[in-house]
Amino acid sequence: MHDDGRDLPPTTAVPYSRSRPLPPHRGILAVDMKGFTGRPAIEHEVISRAVPELLRTSLERAGLAEVWSGRMFPATTGDGYVLGFDPALTPLVIHPWLDTLQDVVSELNVHALGTARIRLRVGLHIGPLPDTGDAFGGNGTARNDTHRLLDSRPVKAALARSSEHVTQVAAILSDRCYQDAVVSGYTGRHPDHFTEVPATVDGTAFTQRAWLYVPLPSAPAPGPGAAAAPEDGPGRAVWRGGASRIRIVATAPHGNVNTGTVHGGQSVGNHHH
Repeated sequence: MHDDGRDLPPTTAVPYSRSRPLPPHRGILAVDMKGFTGRPAIEHEVISRAVPELLRTSLERAGLAEVWSGRMFPATTGDGYVLGFDPALTPLVIHPWLDTLQDVVSELNVHALGTARIRLRVGLHIGPLPDTGDAFGGNGTARNDTHRLLDSRPVKAALARSSEHVTQVAAILSDRCYQDAVVSGYTGRHPDHFTEVPATVDGTAFTQRAWLYVPLPSAPAPGPGAAAAPEDGPGRAVWRGGASRIRIVATAPHGNVNTGTVHGGQSVGNHHH
């Protein structure tokens, strides 16, 4: 009988017992697909293989082939993919890559006639993670938080409330990622392109400040379930968009109200007694 413990796997060091160097900081990029579990089982393997190919193609087109060729702790998640990269490249991953990813997914969807569209959520974060070069590398809080951001309500809502014919990608950045890469001025996108959101995940205690970025925003196409706008009445200014099929109603008891830009024909009627 062995009693010296040599046959047992090594255990983790006790936290808070002594000081040790941090693992190197990594950029963490994770994606997953909207509505994957609702797709027929026969499509799952094809989609699982398509997602990393979309990442590779879009990174190469954005001039970031090194992110793919040098990826750390890469792993498929079934409906998505995760990898680590040099955090110095974070500004370039935000822009132009996210916009390029939108273009590449749109191109795929145009040619994938007869099948449901692929739409992706993207999570970006920066944090210390070990890269052991095996299947257990890249584990740590920073990676866990990236996946939580990816599952959070704001980024899911961003795709759900947009047109599937236009918006194929929605990204959520951790506050660390946003502060380091965007506020610093290193990213080719103004901070006003990003929307601060409280990232929460249903059924968990996770909550973080985060930033939403949608490369190509859109409104959902009108359908049978769309709420009808109120009819003209006292004190209402009504804009009827022509080709845009948008109808906006605003209250204007004694004058005109214009709260935004409306594309298409516009007529204004003020009715008061």
